[in-house]
Amino acid sequence: MKKIIALVAAVVFVTVSFAQDKVNPIIKDFGPVYEIPDAVEKPDPKMNYKLLVDLVMASIKPDTINLGIEAACTLLNLHGVGGVPKEKINMVMAVHNAAGYTILNNEAYKARYKVDNPNLPMIKALLDAGVKIVVCGQTLKKRGIDPSTLAPGIGVATSALTTITTYQLKGYALIKW
Repeated sequence: MKKIIALVAAVVFVTVSFAQDKVNPIIKDFGPVYEIPDAVEKPDPKMNYKLLVDLVMASIKPDTINLGIEAACTLLNLHGVGGVPKEKINMVMAVHNAAGYTILNNEAYKARYKVDNPNLPMIKALLDAGVKIVVCGQTLKKRGIDPSTLAPGIGVATSALTTITTYQLKGYALIKW
């Protein structure tokens, strides 16, 4: 019995120790990351980062968050935990394909899926952090999405493809989810 109690106590201690290592330096409520103080490869806090997120994935289920949007939060926090100030990170997210539905305002999302849009708090956090989010106008037309039903702060682009090529030519690093 003492061995079982000791084992349970050890597991709880290790679990709590690891849980306490997670931090959210830029996006406070989403995309937690671990500090890795002994890492030999880290982001350069002196650089200006230009990040372009190509978001095509939909949520697995309507009542779950879009993992690509969460990954964008994580990406910002990874740079932050590496010492890069938020002011040195410029991120643009080009949303298209099935991901177009994940950025609907709550009323439109609820009308379509019968649940609240779980992505709205993450979208707001990204916008508040200075991320520019645009949706492909071609996606809106092809999928019959009214631009007035988008979440507040989302812009409309001619297309995701032209947004991606334009920002790549401006030196942005492309990350696809």
